[in-house]
Amino acid sequence: MSLPLTLALTVAVLALAVFAGWRGSRPSQPHLGVRMIPWRLVMILAGAVVFLLLVHLAVLLGMPQRPY
Repeated sequence: MSLPLTLALTVAVLALAVFAGWRGSRPSQPHLGVRMIPWRLVMILAGAVVFLLLVHLAVLLGMPQRPY
């Protein structure tokens, strides 16, 4: 992936993680029905994707990789 695409995806997924964190922290309202989206799981998965994108961004910017 190119640098602009990586930056755009990082910002978009970070916004998704923040939104899911906000939605997951709101109290449940049983009288309105069951939550159909597990917002906390979405937040955790989006955070993992943000971490992977940040690692990819670091490699694109020239951070050397250490072999094991």
